[in-house]
Amino acid sequence: MRLRDTLTLAFSALLRNKMRSLLTTLGVVIGVAAVILMQALGLGATAKVTGEIASMGSNMLVLMPGGNQRQPFGGSFLAVPLFTQRDLAAIESECDAVRLAAASNTRSVNIVVGERSRSTNLYGVTPSWFEIREWGVARGRLLDDSDLQQGAKRCLIGQTLVRELFLDQDPLGAELRLHDLTCEVVGVMVEKGTSTFGADQDDVAFMPYTTFVRRITGDDHVAMIMISAASDERTDEAKAQIEALMRQRRRIMKGEDDDFSVRDMREIQTLMSTVTGVLTTLLASVAAISLIVGGIGIMNIMLVSVTERTREIGIRMAVGARGGDILAQFLLEAVVLAAFGGAIGVVIGLGLAYALAAALALPFSAPVDGALVAFAFALAVGVIFGVFPARKAARLRPIEALRFE
Repeated sequence: MRLRDTLTLAFSALLRNKMRSLLTTLGVVIGVAAVILMQALGLGATAKVTGEIASMGSNMLVLMPGGNQRQPFGGSFLAVPLFTQRDLAAIESECDAVRLAAASNTRSVNIVVGERSRSTNLYGVTPSWFEIREWGVARGRLLDDSDLQQGAKRCLIGQTLVRELFLDQDPLGAELRLHDLTCEVVGVMVEKGTSTFGADQDDVAFMPYTTFVRRITGDDHVAMIMISAASDERTDEAKAQIEALMRQRRRIMKGEDDDFSVRDMREIQTLMSTVTGVLTTLLASVAAISLIVGGIGIMNIMLVSVTERTREIGIRMAVGARGGDILAQFLLEAVVLAAFGGAIGVVIGLGLAYALAAALALPFSAPVDGALVAFAFALAVGVIFGVFPARKAARLRPIEALRFE
């Protein structure tokens, strides 16, 4: 029997029970849609994370106390010395592959404006910090060297503080109180939005490093140093120079582990891409289990169909149909069901992925390869779970099938 005739018979048999055929494909639809949804969201999350890290600059380095190069993000800050302003000056003067270096300390504080208050992260930074991070002001001005030298009681605030404390009114020139210190707002930062990990990047305030250590912490040690290499090509050179200088200044003997770490944004980007990739694959694999469940559903319905159509099978065999023809028909019915469910699943999966990406503010990335693999897997499920019912139908004896009631 020709393939076209077999397909015609398979389609006509499926269309006789439209609702049952549609419900049979439901497991495959859910499985394919879930796989595509997980992959699309994973790709979007990876793109957002790598984009945010890349926006910091591929030539940015972060010097942190604690830990060594074998630890992903450095170790504990406990029991290791912090940096000093002399370390910062030494990096700027002795490392020729370094363009800029900036001190950074942070503490959670309560900021009060009139009757309104809010807990936020306060950063004490040197002016180069903003250039290294490529973060400017929407209104007003950044902190400058004169603010640093004077230990000025001036600050910058993020957009969230503007909304919550100033009710979207212009805060420039206004005063706010944190602890027992009154600060003048001289600038409003450009809005950053929510990070990939859900943190509000605009719920932040900045003040000169000297003011911070004198009036907030009372300790002039530097918790973190942000560094910009002279160029992308010299990032590795800058990292090596900083490591050698810090080992010398911190008197670390040969063979001893570093009690600091120099983090390259490229390392963090690679690590985060690997983590999100593994999670995406894991979630997609879990979602693929429903495809197997859908295949079992197809097999069950096909077995029921074989039982219901036993007499029909006997008549076909009596008029000349061979076992191979019966096998091909029932196998094609299973494959058609799987293909139909797979196609619907691809459409639904892409639609849901687009909608969720928009809702979660993620870039939408259509997983073309993933969609093709999911559809191919759906077809394979149809073949694998359709073989048993098809073989059962093909092995029926014509006389016994004709006698079946």
